[in-house]
Amino acid sequence: MEKQLSVTPKDFFLWAGAMIALLVSVISFISLWFAYIDHLVGGAIAGYDPYTSGMRFAIASLIVIFPAYIALTRMLNQDIRKTPEKKQLWVRRWVVVLAIFVAGVSVLIDLIVLLNTFLGGEELTSAFLLKVLAVLIVAGGVFAYYVADIRGRWEKKESESKIIGAIIVVVVIASVIAGFFILGTPQTQRMLRYDNQRINDLQSVQYMVLDFYRSKEVLPENIDALRDPLEGRYIPEDPTGVPYVYTKTGALTFELCATFELPQPEAGERADRTDYRVQELNRQREEWPYEPGQTCFERTVDPDTVTFEKTGLPVPIR
Repeated sequence: MEKQLSVTPKDFFLWAGAMIALLVSVISFISLWFAYIDHLVGGAIAGYDPYTSGMRFAIASLIVIFPAYIALTRMLNQDIRKTPEKKQLWVRRWVVVLAIFVAGVSVLIDLIVLLNTFLGGEELTSAFLLKVLAVLIVAGGVFAYYVADIRGRWEKKESESKIIGAIIVVVVIASVIAGFFILGTPQTQRMLRYDNQRINDLQSVQYMVLDFYRSKEVLPENIDALRDPLEGRYIPEDPTGVPYVYTKTGALTFELCATFELPQPEAGERADRTDYRVQELNRQREEWPYEPGQTCFERTVDPDTVTFEKTGLPVPIR
């Protein structure tokens, strides 16, 4: 008679942890490939957050969680080899069946979305079809692997299981490395974030100049005139300490300058023009276009409406 073992807290949390790590790894991997498809096929924006935040989070999750899944799975398999009876633990059966169920449902939903889009007469773009294929391959692979596991295939062919595991590890590592060719290095992301902050700061200074003109009907002579601690008005500081430059160029004209580090991000030719992120980036490129180095923006105050309008494109200062 086969020996029945009870589930210990260690068994429960190891299997629960493996299941959570599997779900997070699969979702992160699919999200990462969705982002790749958007950038390489869908023409999405490659640049500062929020356009790459999903990709960065997916890469970070895979770097942390996927090795944890591999380690937990290895520990559990070694435990089963030492004590074969543990294969019948209810927590293991639940985890394996749940993985099969979730993967199977994901495949069905993926096919339903594809068919619904086709029947609705919507355009089946390359990006959409590739995303459907990515979900089908990943979810289908998880389904097939754990169906084979519950049938005892990997016990009989352990070497085959190791080969499959090695292939999956290589694919995940290659996918993570590929992300850095789109995102750039952490230093690049930091510079993009700084450039975006500079635009926000210049907008704040511009609003402060407008408020100053509204209250005094003249433009400030220098940027320090905008400072008013009693009203909580402080001059924004450049992230790297390089001061912003405000210059009064006329009775109703002034110039704002900042030093930028990278070329301004832009949407790809195939980017969705209805996407609010694309619209926001295009608006920024129209109102605040810049180049690496110090760039100045000329502004004019209309005394009738007290609004700003551009007098021309900003001129990079070499």
